[in-house]
Amino acid sequence: MRSPVLLAATVAAGLQAGTYYTWACGVMPGLAEVDDRTFTSTMTQVNVAIVNPVFMLTFLGAPALAAAAVATTTGGARGWAIAGLVLALGTVAVTAAGNVPLNDALAAGGSRADFETAWVRWNVVRTLTSTGALAALAWAAIRS
Repeated sequence: MRSPVLLAATVAAGLQAGTYYTWACGVMPGLAEVDDRTFTSTMTQVNVAIVNPVFMLTFLGAPALAAAAVATTTGGARGWAIAGLVLALGTVAVTAAGNVPLNDALAAGGSRADFETAWVRWNVVRTLTSTGALAALAWAAIRS
């Protein structure tokens, strides 16, 4: 059971890391070039659209599968699975404490000036935590 669980946890972590990486290196730099109205409208629409079953499956599934990986992994691989879990939970925490409140404020009529720089910084943090989770879980799979 260990190998399929570690594989699923690694894939879910990779999907999360890819999502945030894409925002960091493509979406936000592109939106930095548009006017305030286009920026605000686009971010508001995307923030509504992303709360869908496919995204939520990986957003919540990544830490759940990492927890399952911890439960099924032993030996030297277990520490790496634990690191993957901590980082996956960190990604959810950063999103909940950093990005989501900014999204909500923007949707409620907040300004781009109050949103953009802070949101980008929080996104970089969750890109790092989710990429760390991916690396730790991949290493756990290799070590198991």
